[in-house]
Amino acid sequence: MNYYNENDPKAAAWLRELIKSGHIADGDVDERSIEDVTPNELTGYTQCHFFAGIGVWSYALRQAGWPDDRPVWTGSCPCQPFSAAGKGKGFTDERHLWPAWHHLIRQCQPPVVFGEQVASKDGLAWIDLVQADLEGAGYAAAAFDLCAAGVGAPHIRQRLYFVADADRSGAECGTGDVAETCGISEAQRQPEHDADVSKRSGPDHGGRRTLCGNGVSDNTARTGPTNGHWGDADWLYCTDGKWRPVEPGTFPLAHGSPARVGRLRGYGNAIVAPVAQAFIESYMEENAAWTPSQ
Repeated sequence: MNYYNENDPKAAAWLRELIKSGHIADGDVDERSIEDVTPNELTGYTQCHFFAGIGVWSYALRQAGWPDDRPVWTGSCPCQPFSAAGKGKGFTDERHLWPAWHHLIRQCQPPVVFGEQVASKDGLAWIDLVQADLEGAGYAAAAFDLCAAGVGAPHIRQRLYFVADADRSGAECGTGDVAETCGISEAQRQPEHDADVSKRSGPDHGGRRTLCGNGVSDNTARTGPTNGHWGDADWLYCTDGKWRPVEPGTFPLAHGSPARVGRLRGYGNAIVAPVAQAFIESYMEENAAWTPSQ
């Protein structure tokens, strides 16, 4: 049995429906704050997902070939304290909940931990703390600066992904400087750049249709093409003058539609599944080739 901790009631209800539908691993959903969870309550759980949102870490693990019965912990701590779009309170923000999660990790010692945080300047300070705490708890830890555009998405969504491995304590595992893989500058990580592709004009989509509020648009100032998971996206021309991709064959949520705000919040707070999947797959591949002598 697996465990999901999510204190947003709407997201928690969403998790239960995803579990019921078989989209993510079976498990119990706990709506309490992580600060109220004690280590002994997690005994017997195989996988634990904290700040679970709508369960994307569980989904990404499955997509990467990680079995539901293989132990792992995941979590995406709240980004608001460290986001350039936030109030800039950082470590003094009450939503800085890494200490609570770190306590559970130290006490329960899961074999592998995956996590994620916003890749802002303050986020880099956060990952320094996380790596130091994990190494102090007996883990080898590594962090990587990844972006959604690296897997074909039409936006950057720069994030710090980290992994901690209890079986490789003391190994040189890329600790220290965060590895950057997208070549995105600090300026480009600011809020005005987070959905930068939506602001640019570029080539046609090779026959893909674009949508506007009243149907299909023939506007030629379109965003450049994408690939992978987003390769067949339709493009929505919004009232703010930006183009945004939507699932092909569907139309966007309309004002007044049921649970519109809850859905937008759930999507907005979620990690990008293909990025997490690629990160997990890379860890699994590298870990399979690693021996203690290395």
